[in-house]
Amino acid sequence: MRPDRRTVLGGLAATPMTGCATLGDARGDQTVWRFGDLDSISAPLTIEGAPERIEGPAGLPGALCFDGVDDALFIGAHPLAGAETFAFEAIFRPDGGAFEQRWLHLQSDEVVPPGATPVGTRFLFEIRVYGDRWALDTFVKGPTYNQTLLFPDRLHPLGRWHHVAQTYDGMTYRSFVNGALQGEAAIAFTPQGPGRASVGTRINRVSAFNGAIAEARFTRRFLRPDQFTGVRPE
Repeated sequence: MRPDRRTVLGGLAATPMTGCATLGDARGDQTVWRFGDLDSISAPLTIEGAPERIEGPAGLPGALCFDGVDDALFIGAHPLAGAETFAFEAIFRPDGGAFEQRWLHLQSDEVVPPGATPVGTRFLFEIRVYGDRWALDTFVKGPTYNQTLLFPDRLHPLGRWHHVAQTYDGMTYRSFVNGALQGEAAIAFTPQGPGRASVGTRINRVSAFNGAIAEARFTRRFLRPDQFTGVRPE
């Protein structure tokens, strides 16, 4: 039997809840979610399964470990809604398992006229697992863009903390692992609308993640790699 999630998460109820604070920079254009301290998420939050709180990288208040089966968070916010440019950063530790894993998903809530097909406007962080290594897969979709950045020849070790990012400067969409460019593409990005997020799984509860996530940062302006504000593991 799996442990009760309320015990694993130190007394947090397994029903929708609201955190106490939003961390941000002085400009007020950055939101930070720290998964070792769920009070840093000031949006409705639902916990499914039993993600475990574990020690995270130095300087962070721990992390959450997801089992790759049914552990997940569902958050009633899309922190990059309205952004014309952005930097979307995260610190995570992939531990292997299934080939395709989606571990951070931002979904816009669309108003779809009768008979129309939803666009499926969203941001994604995913990985692809190749033996004992992994490749970053980032994806962004909206009415005027549909772009994947996945490069299977750029592989990284499992079982370690990594800093990843995806950015847009008004012309070019880019992805990074530990500050190193993975790839880029020109896109006609337009701001996404309000919505919701899932962590540790796709928004429809498939492609579960096996590993740990310490932090996500959402900056509603472009940042260069030397300006990334997340803690970068050594």
